[in-house]
Amino acid sequence: METRIKIDQVEQAGYKAILGLEKFIESTPLTRIHKDLIKIRASQVNGCAFCIDMHTRDARNSGETEQRIYSLNAWRDTPFFTDEERAILALTEEVTLISNHVKDKTYQNALDLLGESYLAQVILAIITINAWNRIGIATQLMPK
Repeated sequence: METRIKIDQVEQAGYKAILGLEKFIESTPLTRIHKDLIKIRASQVNGCAFCIDMHTRDARNSGETEQRIYSLNAWRDTPFFTDEERAILALTEEVTLISNHVKDKTYQNALDLLGESYLAQVILAIITINAWNRIGIATQLMPK
């Protein structure tokens, strides 16, 4: 399998627009752990090998444990995640699988635990990684 077009070279303005959203997310008060969990979990759900590889390495470099990374796809069945992280992971899955819609219970739980501003930032982070996943999958980016 080889990489298809390189969007960053073929359509620089569009790529820079998505990169701008990524830079915004990086400037928010979202914790590094929350950003990493969102990026890894959405990438797992979408099956983006490039992003899974990149974001698990980033998470390790930021201090995330192997145990939590390995159990992320079964987060509901482990004691390793906080209530806030569980709310973020549930929301990440439902926004990523948007055709099933975001349940009121999931949204309200996240709102109650995170507050409006943090919740808005979480949603934007989820949307951003989903855009990157779609680029990675559509262009067959491969981990190195």
